[in-house]
Amino acid sequence: MSTSGTSRKGPFDYFLRIVEWLGNLLPHPVTLFAVICVLILIASGIAGGLDLQVEDPRPAETRSEDGVIRAVSLINPEGFRRIGTNVVTNFTSFAPLGTVLVAMLGVGVAEKSGLLGAVIRALVLGAPRSLLTATVVFAAVVSNTASEMGYVVLIPLAAVVFHSVGRNPLVGLAAAFAGVSGGYSANILIGTVDPLLSGITTEAATLIDPSFAPGKENEVLPTANYYFMVASTFVITIVGTLVTTKIVEPRLGAYDPSRAQEDTERSLEQMGPLSAKEKSGLMWAGITIAGLTLALLAACLPAEGWFRDPAPNDSLVQDLRPMLRSIVALILVFFIVPGIVYGRITGSMRNDRDVIDGMGQAMSSLGLYLVLVFFASQFVAFFSWSKLGTICAVSGAELLESLNLTGPEVFLAFILMCCFVNLMLGSASAQWAMTAPIFVPMLMTIGYSPQVIQAAYRIGDSTTNLITPMMSYFGLILAFAMRYDKKLGIGTLVATMIPYSICFLIAWVILFYVWVFLLGLPVGPGAPTYYPA
Repeated sequence: MSTSGTSRKGPFDYFLRIVEWLGNLLPHPVTLFAVICVLILIASGIAGGLDLQVEDPRPAETRSEDGVIRAVSLINPEGFRRIGTNVVTNFTSFAPLGTVLVAMLGVGVAEKSGLLGAVIRALVLGAPRSLLTATVVFAAVVSNTASEMGYVVLIPLAAVVFHSVGRNPLVGLAAAFAGVSGGYSANILIGTVDPLLSGITTEAATLIDPSFAPGKENEVLPTANYYFMVASTFVITIVGTLVTTKIVEPRLGAYDPSRAQEDTERSLEQMGPLSAKEKSGLMWAGITIAGLTLALLAACLPAEGWFRDPAPNDSLVQDLRPMLRSIVALILVFFIVPGIVYGRITGSMRNDRDVIDGMGQAMSSLGLYLVLVFFASQFVAFFSWSKLGTICAVSGAELLESLNLTGPEVFLAFILMCCFVNLMLGSASAQWAMTAPIFVPMLMTIGYSPQVIQAAYRIGDSTTNLITPMMSYFGLILAFAMRYDKKLGIGTLVATMIPYSICFLIAWVILFYVWVFLLGLPVGPGAPTYYPA
């Protein structure tokens, strides 16, 4: 099938046009949060004036004195004083902020040194042709550890690699895009998205249970979904490979070089094999990682290890909570030290200035994120102070109970809702910061843990990343694709990715239900299925 299929009309084409039109109606996520902050203030004033209240469902030791949760108006002198005196602390104490900033320091050094790009090239370029598709999808999923590196490096590289072996480069691009974006929440390693989402979940869970606050015994850790995400990595790899070879490649057909832009062949030359210096750098970086891993095991395994809880507990997970709470610091070390070693070997990092430059570039790339977090943190604080989040959670839980939607089937509706919202708001952090304060307390109230709720959200968020122009890197992927077909449009790209989106969603939902409810397995270390644990 030609990749110029955007001229064809049909029900599906009209559906895509409606999604694009609706998405274009939304303002920038930052503006959206600012508007919602104002709406929360107005809603708090109305709810407070009407004395909106619900019965407090919490245990006796944590419930309010009169057993009722009342809406609190923020549109009064006391509310304005509270807002004015807490604007800064709302921002600086927002749980995801510090974790992402610290993790990105290490990622920035590894990226600046060239280590991340070399690892991806080595993994993809060294794969046998028979395993090329599976390797591309797997590498794309794993690349999420390094934030945007998969989008910027692996997706154009996959197109070049497929082109070099005589396959349609758009097929390689689609396979890599599917792994990076559709498999965004799956991984075999802890990445920057894990502390980001767990921090937002922690903030939401504390709306009804303070024991989930950072540093408390029930805090939602970055490893909260680790077991489930490792299993998801292999499911996504298998499904992505099958969709590529059985659906997408036959549909796109043979590549037509006459439709490409002029610089395509030049890019084929630039993505060459690793040099001797790069191979040596990778070897020494690998040795460094092995040494760091041994040091970590030495700090964790012995009973007197530095990363063990000094007070003995009933389970290994409890004993290792100091280590689990140090995941962000470990991400920093495991990226920055091998990055420096690789940079010294290859000559990309000659002194401390180069290391600092890498950190600085990583921080500069987070400018928009910091603006987003400022408004998101105010929204979460206003929502918490007004008690509207808790009231919505209790009311929603009562509605679910009245509809008899308190069993596992509630997660199917929740995942589908996340899929739909993601079409309009493509940022994982923005969407979760907006919806977590509502759905985490709501689903906790009917008996499910924040860790399981977060795992379900990640399925819905990831699977429709591929088909929404609202996803922040969608325009970049379209630009990459147009290098091989200058007439290619949004409709063609979305139509190409829809089979991945549908198949990922079906396979991931089945895995979720089998993993959580049929086998009763935890989604991560110390992550119970039900609340209270």
